Amino acid sequence: MPSAARPFTRRLVTEMVSAGINLAPVVLHCGVSSLETGELPQAERFQVPPATAWLVNETHKAGGRVIAAGTTVTRAIETVTNTDGSVNPGHGWTDLVLGPDRPARTVDALITGWHPPRASHLLLLEAVAGAKLVQGAYDAAIREEYLWHEFGDSCLLLPPGVY
Repeated sequence: MPSAARPFTRRLVTEMVSAGINLAPVVLHCGVSSLETGELPQAERFQVPPATAWLVNETHKAGGRVIAAGTTVTRAIETVTNTDGSVNPGHGWTDLVLGPDRPARTVDALITGWHPPRASHLLLLEAVAGAKLVQGAYDAAIREEYLWHEFGDSCLLLPPGVY
């Protein structure tokens, strides 16, 4: 199960939509998310439907932000993102690794669980939110004794300047 969206209850989704927040589906077949230190993320199947690609593009045109619910959603959307940041519909397998050599082009922020130290997903978080914000969030999570990974707490990494 994709863990980042675990907090999205029917009530929360209803409240978000009622507040004017658009939600768009991405079909995912998630891989193992707790890899050994230094292992790259495994390839994962995905589908970004035409309506989702359209909504992402229109959101950016209107000056809005695109917030992905999880690392797998981020990889899926970024896989079908052009160099100019526009998104195409698509499906297949993604082996995309986001990080210093390939920053996020479309995803402006993300909701995620807490990944273990030196996990490859931390590079993805930094590719979206920046190393300073990610480190600050992890410092706070450790200090406040947040729960980790699939059955743990979630956080919103919303970089400065993203409104």
